Amino acid sequence: MKVIQCWDDGPVNDLRLIDILRRYQARATFCLNPGLYQDERSFGWLHDGQEVWRLSIHELPEVYEGFEICNHSMTHPDLTGLTGERLDWEIRASRELLEKIFQKPVLGFCYPFNAYDHSTLHAVRSAGHLWARCGQNGKHIFPPDDPLRFSPHCHFLDPEFRLKYEHAKKKEKIFFFWGHSYELTSEDMWVKFEGWIKEAGSDETVEWSFIDDLFG
Repeated sequence: MKVIQCWDDGPVNDLRLIDILRRYQARATFCLNPGLYQDERSFGWLHDGQEVWRLSIHELPEVYEGFEICNHSMTHPDLTGLTGERLDWEIRASRELLEKIFQKPVLGFCYPFNAYDHSTLHAVRSAGHLWARCGQNGKHIFPPDDPLRFSPHCHFLDPEFRLKYEHAKKKEKIFFFWGHSYELTSEDMWVKFEGWIKEAGSDETVEWSFIDDLFG
């Protein structure tokens, strides 16, 4: 079974996450908003009372080296409220900027807030993306009816995460989860997550995969 993981928003917390992933040779996709990065690390928001900081734009190539990069729009708005040039800028210009930063093709898209409509789908498709991650819908995961509406099984903090993972191992060819590294808010959560990554990586029936490899 192939295991796919998607992590959103590119906070400083990704540094610890990536250290764990590299330790166990786990592949992952990172969904980034290039228009929100500054020359220096910058404060983003509070999550459960803890500060979430963004990386600097100059750190990105080194931090995410060897991982898959996904376009998450330029500034993370609800795209369903946008039209015309603003929608095109958020999607097409964001992809172009990410490709300039990382010097490689960026083929995937992730809808901010998991929100999309017909116009959004059309803009994502016309900008050249091969796939896009949407919200969980409980339907068959892979292959999706439309690659631009590729639904994950669950969030990594889903209370039924382990149950869904074990079910996928028995019944499906793919297990797909997503999350944000800033949601790991305690040392215990980090330790448990690393333990699961180690366990999955040592399972001979499991293969870490990039999403591009499924649609390429």
